[in-house]
Amino acid sequence: MVELIGGMNGPLDRPRGIEVPTLAGENFGAVIEAPSLIAGSWLTEASWESRRGPYVRRVVSRGSIPDQSDIGRALAYAKGSARAIRRMTPAARATILERAGELAVERRDELARILVLELGKPMKDSRGEMVRVADTFAISASEARRLGGELLGAEGWERGSGTTAITFRAPVGVVLAITPFNAPANLLAHKLGASFAAGNTTIVKPPPQAPAISNAVVQLLLDAGMPLEAVQILHGGVEVGSALSCAPEVGAISFTGSALAGAAVARSAGPKRLVLELGGNAATIVCGDADIDAAAENCARTGFSNSGQSCISVQRIYVERTVAEAFTEKLTEAVAKLKVGDPLEEATDVGSMVDDAAAARIVDWVNEARSTGAVVTTGGTRDGATVYPSVVASPSVDAKVVREEAFGALVVVLPFDDFEDVVAECNSSNYGLQAGLFSNDIRRIFYAWRELEVGGLVVNGSSNYRLDHAPFGGIKDSGIGRESPRWMMDDYTYVKTMMLRGISLWGDVKK
Repeated sequence: MVELIGGMNGPLDRPRGIEVPTLAGENFGAVIEAPSLIAGSWLTEASWESRRGPYVRRVVSRGSIPDQSDIGRALAYAKGSARAIRRMTPAARATILERAGELAVERRDELARILVLELGKPMKDSRGEMVRVADTFAISASEARRLGGELLGAEGWERGSGTTAITFRAPVGVVLAITPFNAPANLLAHKLGASFAAGNTTIVKPPPQAPAISNAVVQLLLDAGMPLEAVQILHGGVEVGSALSCAPEVGAISFTGSALAGAAVARSAGPKRLVLELGGNAATIVCGDADIDAAAENCARTGFSNSGQSCISVQRIYVERTVAEAFTEKLTEAVAKLKVGDPLEEATDVGSMVDDAAAARIVDWVNEARSTGAVVTTGGTRDGATVYPSVVASPSVDAKVVREEAFGALVVVLPFDDFEDVVAECNSSNYGLQAGLFSNDIRRIFYAWRELEVGGLVVNGSSNYRLDHAPFGGIKDSGIGRESPRWMMDDYTYVKTMMLRGISLWGDVKK
C-alpha cells in the first residue's frame, strides 16, 4: 500500500505550483512558471514551453515539458497510488472538494487574472468561470457523498431464491483528463473533481495555451488537502497526450477538444472508458411568436462571450421569415454595442481569441461568405487576435460559416418558413451538441425536443447555456458520454456485483 504523502493538512514542505503576478505590482510583467507535477514533485529540470498572451502580446506563462522517462514515472506512480486513493472514504474526498470550492471563491480574482493574461478572456467572463469552478467542486463533493450501490431483486426470479445480490461502483483506478483552452479552469474542475469524487487518481494533460491556470486549479485541491497521490499534471502537446492515452495503466479518458483530435484519442485508447466532448455547430431557432427583443439581446450576449470560443456558442440562428428582418436589425444593434478591447478592463465584453491564426480564420470565413452574397451587418475585421463581433446575414447554406464549426466571434442569420423543415436543416450538421429555441408554442417545443438530433435543448434561451450539475454532451461528431460530475462518475467507475448464496432477505432458505 502506498503511504499517502498528503492528507487533510498536507506535507509541511508541499510547494505552491505557481506564483501569480498582481495587476499593479512590480512583478506584473513576470512570467508565471507552471511546472509539471510528477510523482509528488514539481518538474523543474526540464525543457520549458512558453505561452504568449494573445492580447498582452508577451510571454505570460511557461510549463515544463516531461520526456518519455517522466511520462513512464507518472504512469507507474499513478498505478501504484490508485489503491490508496480508492481506500479514502467518500466523506474525506467530499470534504477536500468542498474546501477547494471555498478556496476558488477566495482566490477568484487572482485566478481570473491568469485567465485574462493567458487567453485574453474578459475579466467578467474569467470571474464567472472561477465561480463555476467553485460550484463544480461543490457538486462533485455532493456526488461523492451519494456514491453507493444497489440491492438487486435477485429473489424475484426462482433461480435467485435464497440469494442476496448487491452492487457498488468501484473506481477504475487511473483517469486521464485532457482539457481544452476555451474553459480550462472549469472543464478541469469537472474532470478532476468527478474523478477524485469517484475514488480515482488522475493524470491531467492541460492545453499548451493555459499552463498556469491549469496548475492553479490543481493547486486549489492540493491546498484543500488532496493527497499528492491523487493528481499529476503533465504539460506538453500532442506527443504527451498520445503517450498517455495509449498507456495500459489508464482506465478511463475524458477528453474535450476537436472532433479530429477526439477520433485520434479514441483510436489510440483501445478498450478504455471514454468521455469525448468534441465540439459543435450550434443552432438556435427564433419563432415568430417569441419576444424578438429578448431573443436578439440573448443571442448577441451568448454568441460572443469568450469571443465565441465555446462548443455551444450561438453560431447558426434560424429566424422565422416574418420577423427575420426585424430580428437581424435588433441583433446587429445589440452586437454593435458590445465593448471590444482590453480584457483586463471591467467593462469589456469581447477580448481576444486564442491566437492570431484563429482570428484570421474567422475573418477569412466572413469574407468568403460575403463574396458569395451574404451581408455582413457588423464586424468582419480584426486587430491582431481580437475579432470584432461579426453578424453574417443570409449566407449560402454551403458556406463555411454555416457548415463548419466556427469556434469564433461570428454568428449567421438565416430565414425559414416551415418549422419542420428548419428542424431538419438544423439536423443536417455533422454535430449534435446543443440547440436553442425561442418560442411559446408548446407543440413546437416538444416537437423540437423530440426531433432535434442534439444532447440538449434550451427553450427561450440560446444554445449557449449550461448548468454544471446537469448532463452535458452530444451525439454524432459532438462526441460520446455525458459531462457533469454525476454522469462522469458513471464512466469513472464500474459496477461490482456480490451474490450472497444461502442468505435471503425473505426468511430462512428452504433446503
